Amino acid sequence: MSKAAAFVCTACAATSSKWAGRCESCGAWNTVEEAQPLSQGPGGKALGARRGTPIRLTDLAQAEAEPPRTLSGVVELDRVLGGGLVKASALLVGGDPGIGKSTLLLQAAARFARGGLKVLYISGEESAAQIQMRARRLGLTESPVHLAAATNLRDILTTLEAEAPDLAIIDSIQTMWLDTVEAAPGSVSQVRSAAHELTTFAKRKGISMVMVGHVTKEGQIAGPRVVEHMVDTVLYFEGERGHQFRILRAHKNRFGPADEIGVFEMTGRGLVEVKNPSALFLSERATPAPGSAVFAGIEGSRPLLCEFQALVAPSPTSQPRRSVLGWDGGRLAMILAVLESRCGVAFAGLDVYLNVAGGLRISDPAADLAVAAALLSAREDSALPAEAVIFGEISLSGAVRAVAQTENRLKEAQKLGFTQAILPQARKRGGDPGLELRQMADLPGFVADIFGPR
Repeated sequence: MSKAAAFVCTACAATSSKWAGRCESCGAWNTVEEAQPLSQGPGGKALGARRGTPIRLTDLAQAEAEPPRTLSGVVELDRVLGGGLVKASALLVGGDPGIGKSTLLLQAAARFARGGLKVLYISGEESAAQIQMRARRLGLTESPVHLAAATNLRDILTTLEAEAPDLAIIDSIQTMWLDTVEAAPGSVSQVRSAAHELTTFAKRKGISMVMVGHVTKEGQIAGPRVVEHMVDTVLYFEGERGHQFRILRAHKNRFGPADEIGVFEMTGRGLVEVKNPSALFLSERATPAPGSAVFAGIEGSRPLLCEFQALVAPSPTSQPRRSVLGWDGGRLAMILAVLESRCGVAFAGLDVYLNVAGGLRISDPAADLAVAAALLSAREDSALPAEAVIFGEISLSGAVRAVAQTENRLKEAQKLGFTQAILPQARKRGGDPGLELRQMADLPGFVADIFGPR
């Protein structure tokens, strides 16, 4: 019995069992096409008894040589890549518009080119003259980077095959157009097909391929999620336009640790790497005020100190506001509920504002205790100790749970001159960290110890 044919929308990739002139998922007209199975060739003709080439098999015990890496010379970028650029790898870089993706990649291309690699920078959004103008502003005109402005993927692949570069940068994947796909550039089918062609070409020819991806308003890379599965590394370039700090974060890396971060500062001469991010994020911290708490966190493999700022004020409306920047709003609601239920600290009728200074985004659950401290400090109008760092995870029962890499957090705090740490209780602890440790078993005990009994 033959299988039912599958039909796919080239605009949104939705599948259906029958053809329709209008896609039921996205509403686009004339975008539904029949998907040919592997057993059929062009026009639906059967491939017959044609046999493929046997695949070479190996086992887990057989040692394979590690892929060669090339250092860019930008320490923060090499850190995020896991120790340098891997040959024949495919990278996807995403970020908000205007955050500095093209600037970062142009600077990286110049560094790699000066290091001896042959680099091609192909833009589908800017002309070569516009890229040269940016290069003059960044002082990169002497770097031997080859430029091109093109969107036809067939022409691009032909050029890459003829030039045989070591590194190719495609800016951006949403502007690429494949003439074998009947859809507009930027559509799901075009993005998926273009990413597949570029990735397989990079693997086949031994070229490192970097693709820039646009993001949606939710912060995800636009297009099908399968593109992120195709590539070896997915990097997100984060930051707020009102701040000069930028974070390059690895969300996926087959050749290194995920969630590793690199910190940059945007200046008039481009992006400058930050060697001590903790000192930078705390550099503008003035005399401690109510609502301010210093959090000792871990981002990737590096300890990072930052400041949580909270403001609690009477609400003029019947529905108090809960506004948060740089942290998870759902986790803020959980902390407020635990404070009210377990500690008797009510926030009803109060507007709550929470911000991570410097435009940083924190996902470490160890920030719970620092957030609770900032909220209580703002509500009680009482400043926390200036020399103290705070970290710990809060459970729904009100317990303060231990977190990973405690020693690294304490060493970073001591290096920056802090003398006190408020942290969870631990059964075992290493040598003297050089800090006064105030260990907390639960949130009610923390509230009583720091702000007095309720």
